[in-house]
Amino acid sequence: MGFLAGYAVPLALAAVTVVLLAGLRNMMRGGSANTSQKLMRWRVGLQFLAIIIIMVTIYVGRG
Repeated sequence: MGFLAGYAVPLALAAVTVVLLAGLRNMMRGGSANTSQKLMRWRVGLQFLAIIIIMVTIYVGRG
């Protein structure tokens, strides 16, 4: 198992999960709408990065 599959993919997924939970926590507590927007932007960006890392992992693993 290489670096991507062993470390990068789980780290990317964990980062998305942490930001998602922080956003949910902010909404449940009635936090700032501005903070919710920032967290949503971070989550979307991290999801994009996670998908790229997963696709690269699949591509490299097939070769």
